[in-house]
Amino acid sequence: MTTFERIKKLSKNFDLSLQDVAEKAKIGINTIYKWKNYDPKGTDLAKVANILHTTTDYLLGRTDDPTIPNNSENHINSNTLTWLDLDMPYGGTVPDELKDYYKAMAEQYIKQHPEILEKRDDK
Repeated sequence: MTTFERIKKLSKNFDLSLQDVAEKAKIGINTIYKWKNYDPKGTDLAKVANILHTTTDYLLGRTDDPTIPNNSENHINSNTLTWLDLDMPYGGTVPDELKDYYKAMAEQYIKQHPEILEKRDDK
């Protein structure tokens, strides 16, 4: 599987289009499409890996394990919420008192929009 194919597969897992990934990584959409035929630049690939919660080694095909090393669980399922998860460039983790606030907001949103869970379960 090529770098482009791996990015496309992971982006679908996160319900993101390639354009969404490019915008979140602050790179041009054509950059990702160029990776069909050319090797990616390290800095751009690292940005995409961060958005998709994986490693550059996975995207380059050096490993078939998309999880980040030293994570006992997949990042998405872990209790660690980072500012990057919220599209904020501050670095580090979100304080515990804010996690409860975000959790309550998310639970309320899911109650109002149960179709989101149905979409996820259909995959």
